[in-house]
Amino acid sequence: MGKLIVPPPIFGAACVALFLGLVEFLLSVGLLNQFVIPFPSAVLGSFWRLFEEEQLLHRLVVTGAEALSASMLVVAFGVGIGVLLHKRRILRLATEPWIAAAAAAPIVLAYPLFLVIFGRSSATIVAMGFVAGLAPVILKTVEGFQGVKKSFLNVGRSYNLSPGQLFWKIQFPASIPTIFTGIRLGLIFTLINLIGVEFLINFGGLGQLINDLAERYDLPGVFATIIFVILVSVVIFSLLERLERWLRPVR
Repeated sequence: MGKLIVPPPIFGAACVALFLGLVEFLLSVGLLNQFVIPFPSAVLGSFWRLFEEEQLLHRLVVTGAEALSASMLVVAFGVGIGVLLHKRRILRLATEPWIAAAAAAPIVLAYPLFLVIFGRSSATIVAMGFVAGLAPVILKTVEGFQGVKKSFLNVGRSYNLSPGQLFWKIQFPASIPTIFTGIRLGLIFTLINLIGVEFLINFGGLGQLINDLAERYDLPGVFATIIFVILVSVVIFSLLERLERWLRPVR
């Protein structure tokens, strides 16, 4: 008899349901503290309340607009600066260690400085998200272009391709997988810092909602909002994977 093959999405959903059922049981028998961890059933039941009473969709639109603005800036400047550093070796050697250090720095702690510059507004949130997500995109773009095989370039030169044609027909397509790895990392940093700053300054969309619910000690609402953010992130990164497959050259 052949093995029963369970589709990965179904298996993943079953594992999540089993885990939530276990947490529900442990809370009901008192082995977990329900004042710290809410019942999963209460969390699931609070979703409708969040949509109806807390304008969850409106807050998603606000955070989404901020995230989209920051992400577009991250991609445009990150890829552009990465290409510049690839072409200017001396500039790359001078700045690459500092960019790598910035990627590991807790940028979110600089939010008081951004508040002074931009005020308590969406500009602060977008700027923080942009700065936090920039370094990974730059580094992976440089890595992608530096990793293009010399044999590819030699074949292009043998066909008398111009530098522009070499870039668009060989270097850029070959670098796409690595560049998209950087974009995914950059967007992760952007979203984390963006929602974190919304929470810290109590302004914006989903981060502000989490702050409001936490101050009211509405644990089911807090956990439901966090789960909603995770689900939105999953959708975004699924779309990114599809875009990468569309741009990636056929092998």
